[in-house]
Amino acid sequence: MNSNNSPTASGWTIILLSAAVLALGGCGRKGPLDLPPNTPPQAAAAAQAAADHEPAASAPSVFDPSYGANTPAALPKGAKKPFILDPLLNSN
Repeated sequence: MNSNNSPTASGWTIILLSAAVLALGGCGRKGPLDLPPNTPPQAAAAAQAAADHEPAASAPSVFDPSYGANTPAALPKGAKKPFILDPLLNSN
């Protein structure tokens, strides 16, 4: 019994297309959409001002060092409910 584990031509095609999709998925620019070439200067300035507007500072951010510092205290733990696997899980 001979076993051939090498991918066929269709297998290589799928592998190469998947690699291309992953590589090209990160391409692009972060920012607003480009305006059409015949946009009047006033509209372009308004669009740029809207793009430069920062989101509200009140939104919590995980990268803020004080994140979670102003949250209310956690609730106390409730009573422990027995579980069928407790003897196995608690065997130290």
